[in-house]
Amino acid sequence: MATPRALQRLHQLIWALIYGGLLVLVLGIATARTDDALGWTLIAVGGVAAVVGLVLIGVRSRLRADPAP
Repeated sequence: MATPRALQRLHQLIWALIYGGLLVLVLGIATARTDDALGWTLIAVGGVAAVVGLVLIGVRSRLRADPAP
């Protein structure tokens, strides 16, 4: 059981991780043309952040909201 406020924060975190991770991943692809090491680092960090966001979607789907009083 989770409070509605906690679920809302989790929802915001999920989408921030997904969109932020994809943005960093694309920046890594663009950067890899000029600096290979930095580009691959950004690709890895962005990919991991996006995957964590996707995993949290599964976690969120299993959480239930507390019943209203």
